[in-house]
Amino acid sequence: MIIRLMGIGQYELDEEYIDDLNRIDNTLVEIVENEDHERFEKTYPELIKYVQKHGRPLPDEEIRESDIIIPPDDLTLEEAKKIFTGEGILED
Repeated sequence: MIIRLMGIGQYELDEEYIDDLNRIDNTLVEIVENEDHERFEKTYPELIKYVQKHGRPLPDEEIRESDIIIPPDDLTLEEAKKIFTGEGILED
């Protein structure tokens, strides 16, 4: 799966990591629904760090279509309400 981290670059994430990424995504949906600012500020960066830790960065000159686009780390809870709804950024 190709994931774009806005402001950082693209990463290729192997299938074995998708379930854990989806768990973080689902947690963020719950956090946003509950408008829990404190948990959001802690958990959203974990999503980005997870992709960076387990994904392989693609060279800047290699642009591929992204399966998922993750906003930058300065995303606010209000902005997240438009993204982390329903199933979030990953389909269950």
